[in-house]
Amino acid sequence: MTQIKERKADHINICLNEKIEPGYNYWNDVKLIHNALPEIDIDDVDTTCSMLGRKLDFPLIVTAITGGFSGAKKINSNIAKACSELNIGMGVGSERAGIDDVDTESYAVIKDYDVPLVIGNVGAPQLIKQKNKRAYGPEDIRKAQELIDADYVAIHLNYLQEIVQPEGDTMAKGCYDAIRAAARECPLIVKETGAGIDNDTVQKLSGIGIHAIDVAGMGGTSFSAVELYRARDSKDDIRSNLGELYFDWGIPTPVVLGTVKTSLPLISSGGIRSGLDVARSIVMGASCAGTANGILAEAMESAEAVKKKLITIREEFRAAMFLTGSATVKELSNKKYITIGKTSEWIRGMKEWM
Repeated sequence: MTQIKERKADHINICLNEKIEPGYNYWNDVKLIHNALPEIDIDDVDTTCSMLGRKLDFPLIVTAITGGFSGAKKINSNIAKACSELNIGMGVGSERAGIDDVDTESYAVIKDYDVPLVIGNVGAPQLIKQKNKRAYGPEDIRKAQELIDADYVAIHLNYLQEIVQPEGDTMAKGCYDAIRAAARECPLIVKETGAGIDNDTVQKLSGIGIHAIDVAGMGGTSFSAVELYRARDSKDDIRSNLGELYFDWGIPTPVVLGTVKTSLPLISSGGIRSGLDVARSIVMGASCAGTANGILAEAMESAEAVKKKLITIREEFRAAMFLTGSATVKELSNKKYITIGKTSEWIRGMKEWM
C-alpha cells in the first residue's frame, strides 16, 4: 500500500521536473480557416456547450491527474474549486488507492465543490486478475464513483505505462469483456492515457454501452517517459530501455480525430496547451477537450492560479471562435480546417489501411 502512495508522488514530481512530452507539436499542424468578416461581436460569442448531459461554460475538462497520497488532496481541492467556479468538468487520477482504502481523503475532497461534471478513474488492467492481485468488479467501480460523487467513471487504457512501469500490470486478455460487463451496470467512459485510439478499437468500443471516449493521444504527457525516470531511479535497465524506445509511441491526438468515426462523444486530450487547441479539437469533431499537465504547476500553487490559467484558455478559445465567425460551439464544430506537416502525413497513412 505504501508503494502506491510513493508511486503517485513520483508521478507528480516527474511531471513537474522532467521532460515528459515528445518534441513535436502535432496541434500546430491543424490550421483553422480565418474569417476576415466574422459579422459577430466578441461579446456575443457563446462558449457554452453540453457534454454528457451537463452544461459547461466552455468545452474543457481538467482530466485525470492524481489522488492517493498526502499531496494529492491539495492538488484536487485547488482544481475542484477552480472548475466549480468556472463551471467546467474535472476528472481524478487512478482511484485504486481509494478503492483499496489506502487513501480516500485526497479524492473525497472534490465533493466539497459543485463541479458540474465529475469523472472517476479505474484502470483497465485492474478489471482483470493480475499476478497476485484480484480483479475489480462493478462494486469496486461503484465505490470509485461514490467516493467522489462521479457522474461517470473513466476506464483508463494505460498498457503503455504498465509495460514500462517496473511493477506494471501487463495481463490484458479479457479486458474488453470486463469493460463490456461493467458498462451494463455502471456509467462508463473509456479513456486512453497518452497513446491514442485507432478507429478499429473505437468501433469495437462503440457498441458496448459506454457513454464517451477520451482519445488521449500522443503529444502530451508520455507515461512511457514518466515510468522511464522511475525505472532509472530503481536501476531497472530493461524498463529504462523500454521507456526510451517507446517515449513517443502512439497516435497523435489530431490524427485520432482526423481518422476515427463514431457517434459517441469524443473528449480530445493529449497535448492540449491552449484555447486554440481546444478550438481545433472542436472543429475536428471532438465534443470537448481535456488538459491535465497543462495546469499541474498551477494546481500545486493555489485554486486562484488554476482559475487564472483556465480563464486564459477560455479567452483564447473565445478568440478562435470570433476569428472563425462562430457565434456558438455548434457553429464552430461545422467550420473547415486543413492539416499540414507530420499530422497530414499521419492521417493520409492511417486512411490508406482503414
